[in-house]
Amino acid sequence: MTSLAWSLPDICGMGLSFRIDGFRAIFAVITLYMWIMTSLFSREYMKHARRKGRYYFFLWLTFIGTMGVFISNDFFTVFVFFEIMSTASYVCVIHDEKPDTLRAGGVYLAVAVIGGLVSLMGIFLLYHLTGTLTFSELKEPCLSILQGNPIPESTSAIVPGNSRLWLYIAGACIVFGFGAKAGMFPLHIWLPMAHPVAPAPASALLSGIITKTGIFGILILTADVFTHDSAWGFVMCLLGVVTMLLGGILAVFSVDLKRTLACSSMSQLGMIINGIGMQGLLGEENALAVRGSILHMINHSNLKLVLFLAAGAVVMNLHQLNLNEIRGYGRKKPLLKTVFLLGALGIGGIPGFNGYISKTLLHESIVEYIELLHAGEGWLPGTMTAASGVMLFKVIEWLFLLTGGLTVAYMTKLFICVFIEKNADPARQASFDASKDYCTPLTAGVLALSASVLPVFGLFSGFTLNRLADLGQGFLGGLSPAHPVHYFAWANLSGGLISIGLGALLYVLVIRRFLIAPSMGSEPGRYLNRWPGSLDLLTLIYEPLLLKILPTVLGVICSMLDGILDRILLPVIPVILGFFSKILDFLLDGFLLLLRKTTHRQLREAKIPPSGYYFSYYIGSFMNTAAAALNRTLLRRRPIRRDFILQLAEQESVIKLTRKVITASTAFSLMMFGIGMVAAVIYLLLV
Repeated sequence: MTSLAWSLPDICGMGLSFRIDGFRAIFAVITLYMWIMTSLFSREYMKHARRKGRYYFFLWLTFIGTMGVFISNDFFTVFVFFEIMSTASYVCVIHDEKPDTLRAGGVYLAVAVIGGLVSLMGIFLLYHLTGTLTFSELKEPCLSILQGNPIPESTSAIVPGNSRLWLYIAGACIVFGFGAKAGMFPLHIWLPMAHPVAPAPASALLSGIITKTGIFGILILTADVFTHDSAWGFVMCLLGVVTMLLGGILAVFSVDLKRTLACSSMSQLGMIINGIGMQGLLGEENALAVRGSILHMINHSNLKLVLFLAAGAVVMNLHQLNLNEIRGYGRKKPLLKTVFLLGALGIGGIPGFNGYISKTLLHESIVEYIELLHAGEGWLPGTMTAASGVMLFKVIEWLFLLTGGLTVAYMTKLFICVFIEKNADPARQASFDASKDYCTPLTAGVLALSASVLPVFGLFSGFTLNRLADLGQGFLGGLSPAHPVHYFAWANLSGGLISIGLGALLYVLVIRRFLIAPSMGSEPGRYLNRWPGSLDLLTLIYEPLLLKILPTVLGVICSMLDGILDRILLPVIPVILGFFSKILDFLLDGFLLLLRKTTHRQLREAKIPPSGYYFSYYIGSFMNTAAAALNRTLLRRRPIRRDFILQLAEQESVIKLTRKVITASTAFSLMMFGIGMVAAVIYLLLV
């Protein structure tokens, strides 16, 4: 596909540049498609909501930011639109403004802002190392840095001593922000919180496409900055494994419909990140990993659109998310049941559906690397032997299959709960069965259309998914496989069947026996939330770190700096001011003395109180009068020769000076803080 490029120079200081090629065109179309579907669905879902105008405004502002990310041609442009998208989507998340919603939105915004700032530091460092942020121009200088070669003269880079280490630091900073948006462990904390409270259409976009902007950034880093770098690929692979496994476990334990789907997104995104890691490990033979990553991004977007819209149809009628409350709602609703089933089969990796195709490619990329390790050609960290490396990636393969089994287990739980089982309350179940008009024809059409794509992609993958992979793989430097992939050959089917078998066992042995209470007579057992609350990373680590430990440490540092300023600057400032005031006072006194000796000598001196020392003047005058009386009578031999006005004025002066020093210290500290804040804002606006 011919690419189209254009730029807007001098915008935001560094200018904005854009490009549309195969990969970008795919996700530009998916972004537009998902926004149209969710906007149509929102017409009924948001019918009775407040501030609909605000919701739609920020929904489409988020669309602009998301589209801008996917068609960006350099990291600076990505960052600008990434921040637009994050800020605008925050307003969509907190739309109902309930306390739980605002807390979840606060976590979402905090992760987005912190991640964005850390990424910006990495982007600046990358520009410092390579002299460019344009994707197509990064590969050559970055390869030179990774190989220890001199930087090409065509770049204006200023390279520190150990430039390879600094490049890894830049990559780690950039991936921090993108990984946070992609729900990568340990930055996933916003994802299970934001989805349950956000409107269902916004959840569909958060899970289906906004998280892919984070994946987009990680893909760029892997393809253009750390091209075929095995160390980088190994780290991404491990992070992907932890993310996909933890997301699957959290989804199994969840008893909230949308939270389960949110944790499912975390798990599926972990699979994609694992595939990105395999791209770096496999090097030039990464065709399966590249195609699997691209196709699972496409499939996951469509699957989560279907599942979250189906969940939205439940929520907008019941306003409930707990599985025990919505149990049995979809028993007599064939359209909703079919739509959700298609989504569940697709994300479960069932052969014949789209999720099976991309999961097969990702699984086979792991198997391919195991074969390379057997042949002694794979990369391993440190002193790890080939045998231990094979064992490690065998474990990774089985964890991948286990994660697929977890997906089958929790999607089976959701489907059986909502569409097969009956509610514990017979009257409530009767009202569920009687509610036939649960959505408008427009909403039903959106559900049916979005779900119809899934089996088409799965059954006709050669004409759909394969062609999309061919169109997008060039963006990541991937090539078509040496041999066509036969998705339904036994070697490929076996992996999917193992996951399905593991899922069935997990559902029967774990969910039915451990996560559902025993039934009481005719009343079915309740779904139990057995996940320990103490394992919540937000309350266990992040909140104490950010709200207690970090402010305490910064407070101590600021106190030390304030003490240093008090000891160095504040003593100097009064001395300098006092010196100049003494000179001015001396000149003024000389001028007044000259006047009194010349033109004003006939005037009598008026007893005027010293300026600002009225207390000292009046009390001192009284004491001087008393002293004069005593000197004439009782104290003739030892008269008092002190001027009480001057003495009291000196004491009052000390008191006032002390107060001024304290006030100046506080004001100076606040002034320095304000100057620092203004400088930081100006830097962020101008740089």
